[in-house]
Amino acid sequence: MFSEPERQRPHSVSPVGRLSRLAEQSVRCAPASCGAVATLADSGADRRVTATHPDLDPLAGVQLACGEGPIPTALDVGAPVDTEDLLTERRWPGYRALALKSGVRSCVTLPFRRSGIEVTLSLYSFRPGSLDDAMGGAVRILGEETTAGLVRDRRYHAALAEVEQLETALRSRPVIDQASGIVMHVLGCDAPEAFALLRTVSQHANRKLSEVAEGVVRTKGRGLEDELAALTRPA
Repeated sequence: MFSEPERQRPHSVSPVGRLSRLAEQSVRCAPASCGAVATLADSGADRRVTATHPDLDPLAGVQLACGEGPIPTALDVGAPVDTEDLLTERRWPGYRALALKSGVRSCVTLPFRRSGIEVTLSLYSFRPGSLDDAMGGAVRILGEETTAGLVRDRRYHAALAEVEQLETALRSRPVIDQASGIVMHVLGCDAPEAFALLRTVSQHANRKLSEVAEGVVRTKGRGLEDELAALTRPA
């Protein structure tokens, strides 16, 4: 039987950590299962794969490589795919041959989609027709909760990135305002024109606006035209 020692849960929940937990918990909820594979794709990114046993990795790999098997089929139809007996199955010859060589006789794959995230969960068994109950109940709930958790994680990290950007902007604002004041005084322009000039220099020099502002403040307005011209050249 495909089994490994109990894995220690990660201290911080990563996408791969969530996938691993989904696969392991699903096997516990399906006594007839000999192992599981979970996959994840987020908004078109490369699909990540985790398995409860290394011998199951090739079963996912061959499907993703050739685009044929229960995983691609479940994603295409948006519904579970139950293969009761691979010995009599006529679809997916490459996957079928590899699965039978591994001793797998039946499998079921459940797809989950939410907010651009795609998760699949595949359960395998050495006995034909033994995974009928795995398409619902606890296994489905685990898959739905894992997918929802991945969506929450993505939103959380996006919010953290936005907060960091706002904090950076707040830290940079005083020096930008100071530089704008210097530009206004030396060039005799108004505030919007001064800010537009600093932004143009930033874009042309491919440097952050705050760095350009710091350069202007550092010169304290001395030779400002020459300094601005120098800043337009890449460092």
